Amino acid sequence: MPDTEKMTLPVVELARENNEFRKVLWTGEKTQLVLMAIPVGGEIGGEVHQGHDQMLYFVAGTGVARIGDVETNIADGDVGIVPSGVFHNFRNTGSGMLKLFTTYSPPEHEPGTEHATKAEADADE
Repeated sequence: MPDTEKMTLPVVELARENNEFRKVLWTGEKTQLVLMAIPVGGEIGGEVHQGHDQMLYFVAGTGVARIGDVETNIADGDVGIVPSGVFHNFRNTGSGMLKLFTTYSPPEHEPGTEHATKAEADADE
């Protein structure tokens, strides 16, 4: 699916319906909107974004967030804030998919990027 041209989206509903590991919804000059779905026992994978701030909005499931040296439980309704240059990882510790939408400032992925699984995403990087 190419980036949407709509400027108003039911993003929580779209995130809850999404089953792909990563799906870029919209890319602007300074910000990007991405859906993610992490399977039971899966994780986003530890990483550091240099020059990119990220905010992750969780809409379904439960897990553990590690941002810097701090680990905390996460659930539907929580927001993870990851400043540029900070190590982070998010793991699904629940019994269903961990679903979220995230913003990157500036954009991190190519417009229209879709990865069905983490393995596919890793192979693309």
